[in-house]
Amino acid sequence: MAVPERKMGVAEFLAGAAEEGALLLDVRSPGEYAEAHIPGALSFPLFSDAERAEVGTLYKQVGREEAVEKGLEIIGPRMAETVRRAKALFGAEPDRRPIHMYCWRGGMRSGSMGWLLRTAGLPVVLLEGGYKAYKQTLPEFMGRPWPLVRIGGYTGSAKTAVLHALAERGEQVVDLEGLARHFGSAFGNLERHAQPSSEHFRNLLAEALGQLDAGRRIWVENESRRIGQVHLPEPFYQRMIDCPAMEMLRSVDDRVEHLVDMYGAFDIDLLRHGFEAIRAELGGQETEEALGALDREDLAKAARIALDYYDRTYEHGLRKRAGDRRHPVECAGLSLDACADRLVNHAEELSF
Repeated sequence: MAVPERKMGVAEFLAGAAEEGALLLDVRSPGEYAEAHIPGALSFPLFSDAERAEVGTLYKQVGREEAVEKGLEIIGPRMAETVRRAKALFGAEPDRRPIHMYCWRGGMRSGSMGWLLRTAGLPVVLLEGGYKAYKQTLPEFMGRPWPLVRIGGYTGSAKTAVLHALAERGEQVVDLEGLARHFGSAFGNLERHAQPSSEHFRNLLAEALGQLDAGRRIWVENESRRIGQVHLPEPFYQRMIDCPAMEMLRSVDDRVEHLVDMYGAFDIDLLRHGFEAIRAELGGQETEEALGALDREDLAKAARIALDYYDRTYEHGLRKRAGDRRHPVECAGLSLDACADRLVNHAEELSF
C-alpha cells in the first residue's frame, strides 16, 4: 500500500531533515548536485547529466508529453534497483523519520521519485518549490542583523587559530576560511584542495549560522569579498563590514613564528609556487631572495619577505576601509588562549 504524499515549505522541511536519523536526498542530476546542494543531502539522481539534458531538450523542442515518455523509458528498467538503493540508505528501523527529498522546482523529478518510493512503502516528504525555493530564502537570511565581531590583524597574526581557541572556550564562531577550504592568500591553498562553488559556500554558511544563537555575539575572521575563488554572499559581507573589528596587534616575531609553524611541514616546491604566484607584486629581487631562503631551508627569512608584501596589501585595505569600527587589542607575545581571553575581555568591555 502506497504511503500518502506529504509536502513541506522550506523552514519545516529543513527542520525535519535536520533531526537525527533523517535521510535527505537530492534527486537532481550529479552535475547540479556538485555545483551546490542543501548541506547534508546525498546525491540520489533520477537522471544522469546526459539523460537530464536529453529530456530537457525534448521538453523545450517537442513538448511535455514526449519528454515524460522519454523519462519513463529511461527510468523504467531501473525502478526496482532504485527502490533497493533507497531502502538500503533508509535502513530497517521502523521508527526512522521520513525521507526528505527535493529536486530543482519540486516538480516532476521529486514527484516521480517520491511516488516510486511511497509505492514501495517508504515515507517521503517533498520540498515545496524544490531547491529553487530554498535558494530564494537565503539572501534575506544572509542579511539578517547577525551580531558579528570580526577578528582583524596582519598576515601571520594567527587569526584562524585564535578563532578556534574562542570556540573551545564556548564562544560562537564561524570559520569562513574553513568553509571555503582556503586561507585567503597565495599560500592559502597550496595543496590545491577543491573549493566549493560560491553558491555552495553560501549554503554551508547558512547552515553554520542557522545552528547559532542570534542573540549572542558571533566571531568571524575579517575577510575581503573573496576567499580564494569563493565569493562571500554580498548581504553577509555588508553585515560584516558594518560590525566592529577587534584588531589583533602581534609582533613581527610572533607572526614569523606562526607562519613557520603553519607552513614548515609543506613541501618546499609548494612554497616556491606560492612565491612565484606573487612575483609581480613582490618584485623580482625579493622573490629571488625568498626562493634562495627556501633553498637554504631558512623559512623564517622567507616568511619575513612575504610579510613585507602582505603588510603593504593589508595597509592598503585598511586605508580603503577608513570608516571601519576597529578596536586595537595588544596581543604581542601572548599564547593563542591568552589572545582569545583578551579579545573576549575587550568585546565585553565595549558591550559587543
